[in-house]
Amino acid sequence: MTLKTAPAGACAAMAFVALLATWPAITAEAATPVSGTAHAGEPIRLALIEGMSGPFANAGAAVERNLRFGVERVNARGGVKLADGAHPLELVVLDSKGSAEAALVQLRAAADRHIGFILQGNSSAVAAALVDAIQKQNSRNPDNRELFLNYSADDPALTNANCSFWHFRFDAHAGMRMDALADVIARDPSVKKVYLLNQDYSFGHDVSALARSALATKRPDIAVVGDEFHAIGRIKDFAPYIAKIRASGADAVVTGNWGNDLTLLVKAAREQGFDAKFYTFYGNSLGAPAALGDAGVGRVFAVADWHPNAGGAQSDAWYAAFRARYPAAADDYPVLRMSLLVEMLAEAMGRARSADPVAVARALEGMRFDNGFHAEWMRAEDHQLIQPLYVMAMDKAGTAGVRYDNEGSGYGFRTVLALPPERTVPPTTCRMTRP
Repeated sequence: MTLKTAPAGACAAMAFVALLATWPAITAEAATPVSGTAHAGEPIRLALIEGMSGPFANAGAAVERNLRFGVERVNARGGVKLADGAHPLELVVLDSKGSAEAALVQLRAAADRHIGFILQGNSSAVAAALVDAIQKQNSRNPDNRELFLNYSADDPALTNANCSFWHFRFDAHAGMRMDALADVIARDPSVKKVYLLNQDYSFGHDVSALARSALATKRPDIAVVGDEFHAIGRIKDFAPYIAKIRASGADAVVTGNWGNDLTLLVKAAREQGFDAKFYTFYGNSLGAPAALGDAGVGRVFAVADWHPNAGGAQSDAWYAAFRARYPAAADDYPVLRMSLLVEMLAEAMGRARSADPVAVARALEGMRFDNGFHAEWMRAEDHQLIQPLYVMAMDKAGTAGVRYDNEGSGYGFRTVLALPPERTVPPTTCRMTRP
């Protein structure tokens, strides 16, 4: 997204560098060992286990930027204040190559290094494997426990039937996102036929089932004329899928696709002149707006917890700081919840006065957090974050409500529905077992 005004962000960046220069003097005062894995003044390590190579490497890189931005902001304020003094956070990046098997190998590597905090999100299948492995790890090794902080794995089961004391989700789950999208679809009388196209894994199947349920409730007159799944990360040309969608007579597509699977899908739609509406979970990201161009204006919708055109001076200032840190157009994919994950984690450590995963988990449960423009709370019953949600429509930069564009493309997103946290609260079937 192209930033039109950035001097304030540049000043913030200079102040940030100055603060970092004072870090050794801050930590030198610490002398008493801290509970958990850190010692006085030593960094508290956060292990990012994510696909940093392979077909979704661009999504992994975007995650790293956003988490690192959060880590740097916490450290610039003096780090985490524990019982023995201040500690910086340190992000340790471990490449899962996008597979559950490799992620489990990296989880063992993190345990060997006594890293107590695991961050992952770009795959619900990987997240489910990590939850199971962490449950076993923590049961067998109570002196080397790990806490899983999930920023994007949206399978509702992770905070329902498969909920865990050791897992916290900082993203709205698929059901919460679909409800918001369905509210917008329900208002559009031009939508009569919908085609569901999703990646063939747990999250994609969730999106399909949730779309059917939400549409049946909110617009029972809409016909689902296709419900198809494709191999994740393996399709290079989506033209055959677009041809099938066109043949079905669909005037709208609902998809949870992300990363290159979304970019290539919308690119194929543009190249074939397919002008149906796309209701997406991630259509505002990673090259999708540029791939669509004018064909996406008023026809591509996305849902998120925040976006740069959400509005407000404090929101704009946060975005300016992100762009000052990552000025390249290709890096212009800010995800607020990832930065706030780090800030909430630091706050929980400060409240617990400890980096022990159990103490931190208990401090996170029920925590309310407000950065000045985004109020949220972590529901204790299931460890699901409750936060605002926005449904956005793609439009040209400079039009009403589109101050900033995406990745220098000339296209951005305007809010069409803003839901306060209280309107996004889902039911839960979680039966939490606590240590």
